[in-house]
Amino acid sequence: MKIEIRTEWIRLDQLLKLADVVGGGGEAKVRIQQGEVMVDSETEVRRGRKIRVGQSIEIDGAVIEVVGEGG
Repeated sequence: MKIEIRTEWIRLDQLLKLADVVGGGGEAKVRIQQGEVMVDSETEVRRGRKIRVGQSIEIDGAVIEVVGEGG
């Protein structure tokens, strides 16, 4: 799945909500802190992690690719 952002970066928890893979911010926080989310193939536990165009996020076997405008 590809998610387009129009800013320089987006917080990890916001991206998970935007991609509709979590029910809300609370769920995103818990799942990130429990080590269920990977950023560029490495476990990430910081919900405020800045995610930029070109990075990939994995949760529940789904891969989210972050693309820029028109990507």
